[in-house]
Amino acid sequence: MATLEKIRSKSVFLIVIIGLALLAFIVGDALTNSRNIFGEHTTIAKVGSTKIDFTDYQRKREELNRQLEDARRQNPAQFANFDTQVLSQMAIDQLVQQEVVLSAADKAGVRSTGNLLRYYMIENPQNQQVMDVVRQLNAAGLSVQTPQQAYEVIFNPKRNGLTDAQVEPYQRLWLAAEKEMNETLKGTIYQRLLAGTVKANELDRKALYNDYITTANVDVAYLPYGSLDAKEYPVSEDEIKKAYAEKKGLFKVAEPTKDVSFLSVSIGPSAADRAAARQLAQTTVKELSDSLGQLSKATKKEGVSLTHHAVRATDLPTGAVKEFVMNATPNEVQIISENIQGFTVVRKGKTTQALDSIQLNLVTVVSENLGKKVMSELNAGLNPDSVASRFSADSVATQLNQWIPLYSAQGATNALPQETLDSLRNAGGKYVTLQSGPQGMLLAKIVEQKAPKTIYEYDEAEYVLGPSVKTVNDERAKLEKFLLDNKTAADFVKNAEKAGYTPQNFSLTQSTPAIPRMMGMNSYYPDSRQVVRWVMIDGKDGEVSHIYESKNAITPALYAVAVERSYDEYVPVSNPDVNSMLTQQVRASKAGDKMLEKYGKKTQSLQTAAQAMNVEPRNVSTFRFGHNAGVSDPAVMGRIAGSKADKKVAIVKGEDGVYVYQITGNGKENFPYNEQTYDQQYYRFVNPNLMEMINGDKKLKNNIYKFEAGE
Repeated sequence: MATLEKIRSKSVFLIVIIGLALLAFIVGDALTNSRNIFGEHTTIAKVGSTKIDFTDYQRKREELNRQLEDARRQNPAQFANFDTQVLSQMAIDQLVQQEVVLSAADKAGVRSTGNLLRYYMIENPQNQQVMDVVRQLNAAGLSVQTPQQAYEVIFNPKRNGLTDAQVEPYQRLWLAAEKEMNETLKGTIYQRLLAGTVKANELDRKALYNDYITTANVDVAYLPYGSLDAKEYPVSEDEIKKAYAEKKGLFKVAEPTKDVSFLSVSIGPSAADRAAARQLAQTTVKELSDSLGQLSKATKKEGVSLTHHAVRATDLPTGAVKEFVMNATPNEVQIISENIQGFTVVRKGKTTQALDSIQLNLVTVVSENLGKKVMSELNAGLNPDSVASRFSADSVATQLNQWIPLYSAQGATNALPQETLDSLRNAGGKYVTLQSGPQGMLLAKIVEQKAPKTIYEYDEAEYVLGPSVKTVNDERAKLEKFLLDNKTAADFVKNAEKAGYTPQNFSLTQSTPAIPRMMGMNSYYPDSRQVVRWVMIDGKDGEVSHIYESKNAITPALYAVAVERSYDEYVPVSNPDVNSMLTQQVRASKAGDKMLEKYGKKTQSLQTAAQAMNVEPRNVSTFRFGHNAGVSDPAVMGRIAGSKADKKVAIVKGEDGVYVYQITGNGKENFPYNEQTYDQQYYRFVNPNLMEMINGDKKLKNNIYKFEAGE
């Protein structure tokens, strides 16, 4: 009772707490749903004052999806493995560039002319939306072949027997396409104008020309540093920090970045899974060998698929399947392949004879009554070539000697129903009706039929072996234990290899589409976009994620990631790649100093220096600044190009090794000077980044992972 009284005495307090919690939930939900009203909550990306709205992003994402689908239909092999994880960032990149350029063009007062817009919308259409309008008009029964015809129908509806209401949807589509094309043209014009500002003056052109025609005859001996012993050339932390301070500008980052250690655990079939697959193959053979030749529900549930084939001999797949099907007896069953990837079992079916193609004369007539007259005269002997002259050309159309394939590499085409084919073959060379209705008739007769081909029927059972649920769960339990024992990034990195894992280091930003499978390649770990999302939104320095999963049934994988450090201005000296690079440079510099001391006293001649270095000297007879293979170090190259032929032997250290050189002669090539050539060379030399020119020091703020779940 005392306990009950205590609860009762607290009831008002509990009601207040619950009420406040509900209020907080409602208010929080209201704020979330009011993103479109307050602040920049619909801004998915921003550069300076230029914003990308989430709705624009969604439209661009859908557009890229459609383009990918079209590309896959047209070229399935090339785009079969295209990783859709990149589409989100592609949409952001395209919109940012488009909006930034358009904003700059507007500020500069750039406009596109009506004639230019007409050319790209009508005369030489470059906008996919225009062609979509043409297709939609045709689908609606309005026959147009060109953008010009589409424009006339849409904007002169009464002349074409239409109402304003009927064409209003197409007008909206056209105007949207026109707006997009206008913006594209403005952006293109502005970028061309901007590129035109990067121009060489006379001094620039002459400097490039002189660098090219000025040559030297140089003898060079080169000793690369190679692999340097850390004990012989130790590098201290202070030396690395000093080198970092001198070269800090090289390590500036464009957007906030996080260094992570990433684990990917690919899960393959276990020995038990492979044994179960072998047993499943035997079960499949037994079931297909039964009188019905079918798979049980249990076998199908295990993942075995059964496909029936009926194909010509030329269309049988090469190899063991073809060998078995052509030589086995009906109902015979055999395991064709069985390995770590799964198995294939084939059951031979019946062998028949069938036509694989026929040649037809086809006549289309606009009405059923006229069709009967046309068929009557054709069957009375009218030459099909004379149909158009005997009847109105607007009422009939002929397609003569058309081959109709009845079988393809995939089997029966079903181009003609069996009853239609029987009707044609039994017509005795007469025309018969293939289709008939209020909208016309289709007449046909057989002109020629090839000899029947042998058709082989067989059933193919296939099983792709993947890890079982138990195998996946066992790997998950192992990784969960590792994460439980290593809750900090430091422990994660320190103990991963001891636990049998291979960690990989990555630098991630909001613009990283997913975890790269290979550096520098457009290949990403499946479903790893969700990992990047956690890192960029939730992951703090020193934290370790939970397990993420790529749930492909055949090649599943588990992921985990630890955040080591984050930065938004410069890559810190603690970054392993930066630290390693600076360490190598400091060590190389020390080695260079030691080599200068060792070989500098032996430079009485280039030959004696080369002999002491145990290298072969070589001669570069036409040494040019930036145009030779004799010296790769830029600083050494510039030093040689700027020296006179005094025949003195010089020894210098470069970034990659020690050089001993002797300039034995100077010369000038007799090449003509051409302003246009050196204008082009100057532009290539400068290689301007137009987006950087427009943006200046404005940084990209990318909020994409706040809007997307990252699956």
